[in-house]
Amino acid sequence: MKVLITGAAGFIGFHTCKSLIANGHQVIGLDNINDYYDVNLKFGRLEELGISRQDSEDFNRLTSSSKYPNNFNFTRTNLEDGKFLAALFESEKFNAVCNLAAQAGVRYSIENPRAYIDSNIIGFFNILECCRNYQVEHLIYASSSSVYGLNKKIPFETSDNVDHPISLYAATKKSNELMAHTYSHLYGFSTTGLRFFTVYGPWGRPDMAYFLFTDAIIKNKSIKVFNNGHMERDFTYIDDIVKGIVKIIEKGLDNCPQSSDLYKVYNIGNNDSVKLMSFIESIEDNLGMKAKKEMLPMQPGDVIRTWANVDALIEDYNYKPSTPVKLGVKNFITWYKNYYKI
Repeated sequence: MKVLITGAAGFIGFHTCKSLIANGHQVIGLDNINDYYDVNLKFGRLEELGISRQDSEDFNRLTSSSKYPNNFNFTRTNLEDGKFLAALFESEKFNAVCNLAAQAGVRYSIENPRAYIDSNIIGFFNILECCRNYQVEHLIYASSSSVYGLNKKIPFETSDNVDHPISLYAATKKSNELMAHTYSHLYGFSTTGLRFFTVYGPWGRPDMAYFLFTDAIIKNKSIKVFNNGHMERDFTYIDDIVKGIVKIIEKGLDNCPQSSDLYKVYNIGNNDSVKLMSFIESIEDNLGMKAKKEMLPMQPGDVIRTWANVDALIEDYNYKPSTPVKLGVKNFITWYKNYYKI
C-alpha cells in the first residue's frame, strides 16, 4: 500500500512510519515541525527514518530517505496549505491516509486557541477534501480520550455521550469525528477515528507529565502533581498504539466483517486505570531516585480519571493493548538515559 502519515515527526507518527516501513509499505511522511516543543527531538526522529535535518528544513519539497530510499519519503508542510496538499494527493495516489498531525496539548489550548483551529479544524478539513477528491479508500485519524470530558461513567465507551468537552483541544477532536462522519455519509469513503488514551514511551513528547517528571527528578527539581495526586489514567504504551493503528490500516474497514458502515470510532487504551502516584513510583523505581512533589490543585481543562473500554477493537480487529505500565516505564527510562546521555 501507499500510505500518507501526517505528523510523521511527531511521537505517534514517527513510530507508525517505522512500523509500516518495516511491513513493506510505501510511506510518505508529512510534518510542519512546529516549535510547540523542542524541534531537536522532531529532527532526531526524522533522522532515525533516514531524513537529514538539512533535507527536512525546506517546505513543500519531497525528500527521499537515505535509510529507506525505496519506501519512505518526507515533505515539510502545513495542513493548512490546501493547494500543496491537493497536488501531493494528485501525484501520489494514496491507498490510505493516517492523519496524526494536530496541535496537541489540553492546557496549551487555553492560552493559544487559534493554533488549534488552524491545524485541527482547517487542516483536517483539507485532509477530508483531498481524500474525497482523490479517491482515497480509507482515512484513519487521531481523536482523543479528552472528548469524554467530565464523563463519570467508567470505563469510557464510544457509545457514551461526548457533547460536553472541557477544553478547546477536546472540542476540535470531537469536531473531527463529526466532520469525518459527514464525509463518509456524503462521499462514501471509509473513516476511522481513534481515541488515544495517555500515550507514553520512547521518543515521547516532552510536554507530557511522565517526561516532565523524569526530567525534573533527574535534575533534583520538584515535580508538579495536580489534584494532590488524586488522579488516574489509562496509560497506553506507544507500541500498543502503533500495533492498533497498523492493524486498522492493513486490514481496512471495508474488509472488517463486523463493520456495518463506513464510519467507525474506537478507543485505544490499555483497558485499565492506574493511579498517578503509582505511575510516579514506577518512574522513581527505574531511576533509583525519589521525587520532590509539589502538590497542586486541579488544572482547568483536566479530568480526574480515564479508562478505555476496548471491546469494539477486540471484536472488529481481534486486538487489545497489553503492555504493563512497569515495563513501559522501564523502556522509556532506558531510552531517555540513552538519548540524553545520562
